[in-house]
Amino acid sequence: MLLRQLEYLTALARERHFARAAESCHVSQPALSAAIRKLEAELDVPIVRRGARFEGFTPEGERVLRWAYRILAERDGLTEELGVLRAGLTGRLRIGAIPTALTTVPLLTVPFAAEHPLVTVSVLSLPSADIHRQLAEFELDLGLTYLGGEPPPGLRASPLYRERYVLLTHAEGRFATAEAASWAEAARLPLCLLTPDMHNRRVLDEIFRSVDAEPAATVETNSVAALYAHVHDGRWAGVVPHAWLRVFGVPAGMRALPLVDPVASRPVGLVRPDRDPEPILARALLEVARRGGVQRELDRLLPGSAARGGEPRPGRP
Repeated sequence: MLLRQLEYLTALARERHFARAAESCHVSQPALSAAIRKLEAELDVPIVRRGARFEGFTPEGERVLRWAYRILAERDGLTEELGVLRAGLTGRLRIGAIPTALTTVPLLTVPFAAEHPLVTVSVLSLPSADIHRQLAEFELDLGLTYLGGEPPPGLRASPLYRERYVLLTHAEGRFATAEAASWAEAARLPLCLLTPDMHNRRVLDEIFRSVDAEPAATVETNSVAALYAHVHDGRWAGVVPHAWLRVFGVPAGMRALPLVDPVASRPVGLVRPDRDPEPILARALLEVARRGGVQRELDRLLPGSAARGGEPRPGRP
C-alpha cells in the first residue's frame, strides 16, 4: 500500500468524480483508477461501487476511507514535527468557525501569529455540521463552534467563552433610558434575525420559547453583515451575540441592551480530532487559548460600553 493510493482515494471522496479526482491529483484518470484497483487487490475488498460513473463507496470502502484520512493526517503530523526540528513551527493551520464566532478568532490568531510568524493561518466560515465533518475527514485542524454535553464521537472539546446576547434597538422610544430588556419585550419588536437553519437562530428560538415568546422576525438572513445593515438602516431591532460588538460595534442611533429574564448564555469552544499526540499546530493554538483572556475581553463589552451607541469600543482609540 502506497500513501499515494490513499491520496487518490480521498480525492475521489472529495470530488465524487473520477476525472475531477484525477485532475486534482495531477494524474490521468486511468492512472488513478488503476491505483485504486490495485489497492482493492492488496486489501482484498471492493472499495468503490462502479457503474457508468462513480456511484459511491462500498461499506468496506467507507472503512478504508476513514483509515486513509487518519493515515494521511498522521503523515502530515510527522512532517510538521520534523519541520519544527529543522526550522521552527511552519505549515498551515486550518480553522473552521461558525459565523457568529468569527469575530473572536483574531483573539487567538493574532497572538498565535506573533509567536509563530512562519505559520499560515486559514480561517473558514462554516456551519457547525460542516466543521464536525471536515474535522472527521482531517480537512480542518480546529473548529470553533457551540459546545453542548459530550463532544461528537472522535472529537475533543475545550471551552473558550460563554456567548451572551444583546438587543440592538433604536436609541429613542421605549428603551431610551432602559438599562436592559427582557426576552419577552424583544419578541414583541420587529426583528431581523439569522435564518432558522443557523445554529445561533436555533439557540435564540430556544431561549424565546423558555419564556413562552415567539419572536416577530420579519426579516431573516444568513449573513451577519446583512443583519447589521438592516438594523442600521431600517426599522428593525436585532438580537446578536455580544462578541459581535467587538468588531461591528453599535450602529449610530442605536443602543445595545443586555437581554435579561433570563440572563442566557451558551458555551463556545474549540473542537479537534481525538488524536494522540495532538498535531503540533493545533497544540500551539490551544496553548494560546489556555492562557485565557478571550472571555475577559468579550465581557468588557457588557453592559456599560455596549449600551452607549456611537462611543469608542473598549481597547479602541
